[in-house]
Amino acid sequence: MAQTGTADLPLHDGRAPPWLFSRMRLLAGEIARVIIYEYGEQELLRRISDPFWFQAFSCVLGFDWHSSGTTTTTTGALRASLRPEDGVVVAGGKGATSLKTPVEIMRYGEIFSLSERKIEDLIRASRLSAKVDNALVQDGYRLYHHAFILTSNGEWAVVQQGMNERYARRYHWLSDKLYSMIEEPHAAICAQRLESRVMDLTSKESRENRQATLDLVRDGPSHIKKYTAQRSLEDFSPALRMPARHEILPVDIGRDGLRILQAAYELQPSTYEELVMLRGMGPKRVRALTLIAELIFGAPPSWRDPARYSFAHGGKDGYPYPVDRENYDRSIEHLREALQEAKLGDKEKYEAMKRLSGFVRHTR
Repeated sequence: MAQTGTADLPLHDGRAPPWLFSRMRLLAGEIARVIIYEYGEQELLRRISDPFWFQAFSCVLGFDWHSSGTTTTTTGALRASLRPEDGVVVAGGKGATSLKTPVEIMRYGEIFSLSERKIEDLIRASRLSAKVDNALVQDGYRLYHHAFILTSNGEWAVVQQGMNERYARRYHWLSDKLYSMIEEPHAAICAQRLESRVMDLTSKESRENRQATLDLVRDGPSHIKKYTAQRSLEDFSPALRMPARHEILPVDIGRDGLRILQAAYELQPSTYEELVMLRGMGPKRVRALTLIAELIFGAPPSWRDPARYSFAHGGKDGYPYPVDRENYDRSIEHLREALQEAKLGDKEKYEAMKRLSGFVRHTR
């Protein structure tokens, strides 16, 4: 999958006012339904997984053109507007809402008459995508938002976002042509800059290290313990910040680490995916095992950042100009009427809208 696209997403306080979000919800829904009607459910997923289209979509909805809130508010507007009868729904969201994703996927899967096996695969894809961006791409951003977009035939996309002290980084996933959940799986990663020290275990360059780590865990905790420095766990605070030191200390494995590693040893995971999906296998333990695997087997992980690479109605904060409420409402109504009439057989207004979009493209 192509890993392209960069975006400046500084953390901003505040939220979309109710008068604006109610319009964003309506307009987001009408735009999504037009795309589904014209191109199909899969095309909507493809566009959502494109970071530039997603950012432009947020701008058209009238949110801040560059803040971290573009992600949470835009996916929130889609979640509030799309229904199973549209053929596309959004599960999950920000903070505690993201924890409800598995239950929501199960409910929507049953509505869409998906098989039990398919629903289980979708829940696993949701959990694993979050685990990958939190533990396998160690770029200093802590995930706080996870949106899972699902179609009636079981295709999916993920838009999730992490933050550090000042900025946000957005990760896009798309199920179409996704060959591996742990090797370069992203449709795109959007960030404000390239991080200089990032451990990317999803890189092809990390393939040997992933296998070495799996072999290491299969050998058991006693084999791992002798490679950590002999310092007491009480000597260290439980902070999650990755240290500059290179040696691996007991604190990196954690107080419950040996118990978790013992469970992994008894389970004998057959794949790296099974290993990282183990409960308790978080960023620090993954990092510690990765570095031990490098030390023993000479299989280094990749240290290259995987992140390589508006305004129809105004913006919430008045840029490039204040939101024009009357024009916004007209846009919602025009889209709704055009789609309803097209479905009833009268496509004059809908075709006129398509001709206008073609004219705009050719005059750029």
